[in-house]
Amino acid sequence: MKHIQEDIKKQEFRPVYLFYGEEPYLKQQYREKLQAALLPTEDTMNFSRFAGRGVSIREIIDLGETLPFFAPRRVILLEDTGFFKNKCEELADYLKEMPEHLCMIFSESEVDKRSRMYKAVQKAGRVCECKRQEEKALMRWVLSILGKEKKKITQRDMELFLTKTGNDMGNIRMELQKLLDYTMGREVIAREDIEAVCVTQTSSRIFEMVRAVAEKNQKKALELYGDLLQLREPPMRILYLMARQFYQLLLTKELLAEGHDRQEIAGKLGLHTFVARSYISLAGKYTMEALREAVRDFADGEEQVKTGRLGDTLSVELLIVKYSSC
Repeated sequence: MKHIQEDIKKQEFRPVYLFYGEEPYLKQQYREKLQAALLPTEDTMNFSRFAGRGVSIREIIDLGETLPFFAPRRVILLEDTGFFKNKCEELADYLKEMPEHLCMIFSESEVDKRSRMYKAVQKAGRVCECKRQEEKALMRWVLSILGKEKKKITQRDMELFLTKTGNDMGNIRMELQKLLDYTMGREVIAREDIEAVCVTQTSSRIFEMVRAVAEKNQKKALELYGDLLQLREPPMRILYLMARQFYQLLLTKELLAEGHDRQEIAGKLGLHTFVARSYISLAGKYTMEALREAVRDFADGEEQVKTGRLGDTLSVELLIVKYSSC
């Protein structure tokens, strides 16, 4: 990403760029900045976009050979073409000998780093991997946006906000804008504001349900389950996510037994450190054997649903009742 910014600043561009990874927001932001630097937004004559599989390589090459119309360059954007997962020899060869007036931008969800296309872009241009951002980076990003709006937030409330939004930057940005609109005229964003306007992601709702189960609050656990059903969440998905949560609690328990601290557990499980704190707290409410039994029970519940021995809605309900009973 740093190299992309340098290219834009110096106005010295490579012939080809590849953006890939699991963070769509970053891919879009950097791609749009690069596009804007390469061509004025109103120049539709020299900009072409291709999306999806089945794009004709011959058509792309023919267009690339076409001189730009009263402009220094032609830009071709290609999105989720699958060229970096499948054989694409002709285009890989073309990237080695592109005309000076042409710049290609690829935006892909997945790539094979062994492919000729990937290696060709690596050699001729820039490769930018857009990963899911870590907790500290997300907090700095949110704080920078709040700072521009002259807003403040406490560490605890920031953690609550990210617990609700998850780590998808697009979702964070959308929920943050709702907060900014809601708190217009006020300097501090408080917990009450976050609870009032921010939508809790399904995975976070599931964790709250698991928390209620661990705390033996059966009424709240069943109410949360009912809320998820009203939101049209498939019971099988809820079952899978609950099973995953209990498995992570088991891993947390095992890591604690091995002497790992919160930061190490967060790193090994791919969690924010403040989320790991919650897992450690919940894991303390179970014995190791109880968590192993829960993981087995959820796997059995999934099997019973798949074989038709039990309805999916009832399967989840029975497991909630079993593990939330005093």
